[in-house]
Amino acid sequence: MMAMMAVACRMAPNSQTDAQVVFENGYYPYCTLWQGKYYYTMQIPSADSIVLYANADPKGLAKGERKCVWHDSKMMHIWSPELHRLSSKWYIYFEADGGNTDDHQLYVLENLSDDPMKGEFKLMGVIKTNDEWNFGLHPTSIVVQGQQYLLWSGWQHRRSETETQCIYIARMENPWTLSSERVLLSKPDLEWERQWINPDGTRSNYPIFVNENPEAFVTKDGRYVCVCYSASGIWTVYHALGMLYARIGDDLLNPQSWTKVQEPLFKGQDDNPLYGTSNVSIVPSSNGQDFLLYYEALWNDEQGNNHRDVRLKDIGWDKNGLPDFGQP
Repeated sequence: MMAMMAVACRMAPNSQTDAQVVFENGYYPYCTLWQGKYYYTMQIPSADSIVLYANADPKGLAKGERKCVWHDSKMMHIWSPELHRLSSKWYIYFEADGGNTDDHQLYVLENLSDDPMKGEFKLMGVIKTNDEWNFGLHPTSIVVQGQQYLLWSGWQHRRSETETQCIYIARMENPWTLSSERVLLSKPDLEWERQWINPDGTRSNYPIFVNENPEAFVTKDGRYVCVCYSASGIWTVYHALGMLYARIGDDLLNPQSWTKVQEPLFKGQDDNPLYGTSNVSIVPSSNGQDFLLYYEALWNDEQGNNHRDVRLKDIGWDKNGLPDFGQP
């Protein structure tokens, strides 16, 4: 049903960072803390199943309990799963299609068990995001002041010759149904968000401008909702992390409530082989005082080969209460 992954816990070569690699060949990490245990999922290389990991040690997830919780032979490109605890149930949001990525959709699974490693995850169906076209990538969810929201990456219109991926938000009636129209929060309008051609000329077949992989969280002091996202093509050395934020209490469906950070953050330095960061997942530590950051790192070895792994580090908070990731 699924490919086995090599896992390790090591420091990245020549990296000036306090981060640790916890999964090699890792994609789109997501972690949640529940009753003293960390539950983790990510996109696996075969992209045909969803696997959960569990461990009380956030650094030891690769060595913890491991279970394949979903597989459907009719689905392909099962990407970016996320595990969420909502209304005393477990939900997994993910994206998939039947073989044609132009028909990609958002899906959600439900498990009534108190332990997500037990019970059965059942498909609740497609999440319909808009009437014109339902294409979607990288779904995530957040509850703010008792209201659940869905965020994802999608197209403004069905792709023709140019693809532009934007960040959307909508209010939810329940974990599988939207109760509002989708609202555009961010589109790739800054130069560092629109890179699709590498310095050596390698490129996608057509222009692709990217805002994707939204990840929403509430800051430690409870003042802001932040949304980190990825910008520029993941196939390029320009792939970078961006961020939006809004004050708690403001209308999250009003684009004017959100501030877009104008420069990329959490980028590798010239003496660091890491050239980009993609999806991030922020989770409280079990002591209730600190916050941990899982992130997908993109780096080249001495031979110029590309690698992607998942790393873990502590994060801090700046004087305004916004996250300070330090150096990757």
